[in-house]
Amino acid sequence: MRYNDVAMDETTLSQKLNSLEERYEAVSLLLADPDVIADQASLKALAREQAGLEPTVMLARSHRRLTRELEDAQALARDADPLIAEMGREEVSRLEPQREALLQRLQLTLLPSDPNDERDVFIEVRAGTGGDEAALFAADLFRMYARYAQQKGWQADVVSSSEIGRGGFKEIIVEVHGRGAYSRLKYESGVHRVQRVPVTEASGRIHTSTATVAVLPKAEEADVTIDPAELRIDIFHASGHGGQNVQKVATAVRVFHIPTGLVVVCQDERSQLRNKERALAVLRSRLLEREIERRQEELSQARRAQVGTGERSEKVRTYNFPQNRVTDHRADITLHNLPSVLEGDLDSLIDAVALAEQTRQLEAVAEAGR
Repeated sequence: MRYNDVAMDETTLSQKLNSLEERYEAVSLLLADPDVIADQASLKALAREQAGLEPTVMLARSHRRLTRELEDAQALARDADPLIAEMGREEVSRLEPQREALLQRLQLTLLPSDPNDERDVFIEVRAGTGGDEAALFAADLFRMYARYAQQKGWQADVVSSSEIGRGGFKEIIVEVHGRGAYSRLKYESGVHRVQRVPVTEASGRIHTSTATVAVLPKAEEADVTIDPAELRIDIFHASGHGGQNVQKVATAVRVFHIPTGLVVVCQDERSQLRNKERALAVLRSRLLEREIERRQEELSQARRAQVGTGERSEKVRTYNFPQNRVTDHRADITLHNLPSVLEGDLDSLIDAVALAEQTRQLEAVAEAGR
């Protein structure tokens, strides 16, 4: 479906743009006010607002200019002189696609933004069906996200992991620090399926296994209040890798949130205090995600289908090794570059899913305007 099939009418669009431009001009005047300049808090807030409005206002002005040029060209195309009319038609054919593309970009800028987009994230990857092969696939996904983070200049730190013998993971939790991390990685949530011949399969048969990915916006302490009386915290000896100090000293932490039954285990740090801090950070993010989902349910049934924040049980992507194929089922896109994707080349897939979500949001806007 194309954007213009679901676009809001231009009268509504024009009204919204005029309102935003008036506010942009008002904010620009306020930023030159000596009283505002003297108030650092107000100055920063207004500067952020201006920065948020500026891309849309600049696009709106370009759209207005292109509209005037197109109208002039259309007038020339109706001229009695054949040569002038031909020049006008050529200009119309050049300007119409530009104006349409600009209109699409404008509508996207008017969609409500996700308030969590600039946050850091926790990525939780868990082996699903398929035994050891599922755990090995979970390890592949972890490495894929770590490499993607590296490409973006983000920092990825393992918070907690539960390994199996062949290098796979029953579960691994990674914290990704970087501006806009959630805005990109949120689309990875869901069930990922792999089809390949396992290294443990002697007969060469193709198996299907799964792993689940949950992407949680990192919650700050101010976002979620946790009553210490509602926690049970267990300290125990870490297992697995981590060095002699981790093995000999009881540094691993298990946090049990009594009201919800949520459990977080962190044992990868050498410090008991650091493990506790990280476990509580993961717990806060899980509680924040629950609150986000609760609010979405209250908004409407349609919102629950939002890409990246919907049901975890939905199969989102298939990695087919024999056919060198990756298919994202939400955006109906197939790429034949599986090794590259597993090396962290995810932007094409993420862009396609984001585009599909934006189209759904535009459909909702168009429906509301009817």
